[in-house]
Amino acid sequence: LLDLHVMAAQSSQRRVAAERAGRLIRAKKRRVEVQYEDEGSLEVCGQGGTGWKPERWREQFDNIISMRRDRNAPVDAMGAEKQSGDDLPPKVSRMHVLVSLMLSSQTKDQVTDAAMTRLRERGLTVDTLLSMEEREIADLIYPVGFWKRKAQYLKQTCQVLKHKYGGDIPKTVHELCQLPGVGPKMAHLTMNIAWKEASGIGVDTHVHRISNRLGWVQTATKTPEQTRVELESWLPREYWIEINLLLVGFGQQTCLPVAPKCQECLNSSLCPFARRNLKTT
Repeated sequence: LLDLHVMAAQSSQRRVAAERAGRLIRAKKRRVEVQYEDEGSLEVCGQGGTGWKPERWREQFDNIISMRRDRNAPVDAMGAEKQSGDDLPPKVSRMHVLVSLMLSSQTKDQVTDAAMTRLRERGLTVDTLLSMEEREIADLIYPVGFWKRKAQYLKQTCQVLKHKYGGDIPKTVHELCQLPGVGPKMAHLTMNIAWKEASGIGVDTHVHRISNRLGWVQTATKTPEQTRVELESWLPREYWIEINLLLVGFGQQTCLPVAPKCQECLNSSLCPFARRNLKTT
């Protein structure tokens, strides 16, 4: 009988110990879960989750706005924002934005604008382009870069717009990127300009170059798409639409690809590239 009492006591002690161990394990699990959720929340805040941003980007940004106050760069008069046409039906207006962006790749604004003028004179609509031979479209858009290929892309794109979107353009970046000859830069700019939606930052060669020169990327980027990801990780979304036009004009007038005008730039003391460039001149 005594042995039975001893065994029962030992069993009770083991249960108590097991319950205590279980509570400790659950408590540890809870602490781990809380820590994990905190780390996760840091990932969500800020697009990239690193928390990094250029120290004096606001000063640099405001200086560029000041230098661009006259808005008299080629892009201001002939860029995609000017191609929509205030008197056009919404579908046609959006289509003009898309077409101008498709033509603008590897092409100066003046050449793109002249090509758009010739297309508009023929009545630039989805149906009009579908009624034309590819060769006729090519003749109208020449000498934009890769004009033969772009004529083919325009014809194919209009077929998609006609049969899949009722003559309108897609309303998502994913669908826009499915169109022939349309990549992420064109897709985001189309969303920004045609749909007034900040889906992402349109990064062309000017935005790519200037962002690297100013130190707006944490590490040097090799492609515009890498630059887009870097910029979106820290730049407030409210600036995503305006930054392309702002920097493109700045790149056309001041921060030139070759022989940039660093001495005239208000960011000469804030820009790593300018500081190095001025030392060697």
